[in-house]
Amino acid sequence: MRRILAFLMALSLISGCGLMPDQIDETKNWSASKLYYTAKEALGEGNFENAIKLFENLEARYPYGAYAQQAQLEVAYAYYKDNEPASAIAACERFIKLHPNHPHVDYAYYLRGLANFVVDETFLARFGDQDMSDRDPKSAREAFDAFQQLANRFPDSKYTPDALARMKYLVNSMAANEVHVARYYYKRGAFVAAANRGKYVLEHYQQAPAVEEALVVMVRSYEKLGMNDLRDDAHKVLKLNFPNSPYITGDLLIKDKDWWKFW
Repeated sequence: MRRILAFLMALSLISGCGLMPDQIDETKNWSASKLYYTAKEALGEGNFENAIKLFENLEARYPYGAYAQQAQLEVAYAYYKDNEPASAIAACERFIKLHPNHPHVDYAYYLRGLANFVVDETFLARFGDQDMSDRDPKSAREAFDAFQQLANRFPDSKYTPDALARMKYLVNSMAANEVHVARYYYKRGAFVAAANRGKYVLEHYQQAPAVEEALVVMVRSYEKLGMNDLRDDAHKVLKLNFPNSPYITGDLLIKDKDWWKFW
């Protein structure tokens, strides 16, 4: 009997909770314009979470108006400012897909690049003694691709100059990462892998500063492998392109025991 009474009391509590009124939504009867400008105000004040909520409510309630289109772009920026780069990227990609001819679609490409750039901005800072062979600079490549699409499709966009500058930085970062991996392989005696990483830098990042060290890794790796012709070819390219390289002493590469100090 007691169990039955306890069960009935539990049911009454559950049903009582179900009768509680829902939380009042003060924006329920707001117009599209009021939702939009209130969200913009929250965005300007740095209240990104509230801005996101209002922009999303606006699109849900008024999906076909001009405010909804702008809200789709604004919410991407709000996510970006709220340190939610994955959501910002998704919002940008959705906007680009839905509105490829929108007058501000160039900004969507730019913001997508920025969001990926934020994911990868500590790229070089992550370097250390850990195994870098498993590192995949995906965000750097995707940021580069987004900026490149912007530059190709909208060369006169006001965002293109900054995008080009960031592309240059990203190329240097990706090249530096490849050289770091090459050094990792070399130090562990994986000379074939080290040489191949250096070669990859030469083939894909020819203007990057890391090319100099990539060539050094190639020279040393080929030397360890007894591949003297390839070693001499890499050495010639190093001397030709970097005649004042600290890795070179006269006509020879500095001794193996000495060049580590540059690493």
